Amino acid sequence: MSDDEYLNDQEPKEEPLLIPPLNFSMVSRGVYRSGYPNKKNHPFLKKLGLKSILYLCPEEYSESNTNFIRKHGIKLLHYRIVGNKEPFVDIPDEYIRDALVDLLDVRNHPILIHCNKGKHRTGCLVGCLRKLQKWSYTYIFDEYRRFAGSKVRVLDQQFIELFKLEVPYNKKNKPDWL
Repeated sequence: MSDDEYLNDQEPKEEPLLIPPLNFSMVSRGVYRSGYPNKKNHPFLKKLGLKSILYLCPEEYSESNTNFIRKHGIKLLHYRIVGNKEPFVDIPDEYIRDALVDLLDVRNHPILIHCNKGKHRTGCLVGCLRKLQKWSYTYIFDEYRRFAGSKVRVLDQQFIELFKLEVPYNKKNKPDWL
């Protein structure tokens, strides 16, 4: 291509900035975690080619996120889990168990797990996944602390430790990293 041809071409399209949501990270192949995504994160999420979003908060999904997932054919798996802040207010085991069943079905991958900040509810679910992957508690709690920062909740760590590994996931559709 000559200089004249190059100069006469249209300006290249400017790609949108790819901004990951707060606390974004890969958990395992096809599984990601983060805080609550907003509109500026949509171009980044689109690049992931998500099939599903596993949302762990009691509130309804935002209108902008609902429009985004509809437009891109992403399935919303909504588990209305209240944060584990107060003693005797537990995350229901069955919610985590059911969320793990969805998480361990490759037909839902690539999948994004998120709550508000990507720390506590997401940390509990990922911690229980790590138990299924046979990680040691040292590594499970190290990962939990990395995302929770100064907001570590002993009740979350206790939940992970006491969680029973009886998860009736579909072995035919399980990920190869399990």
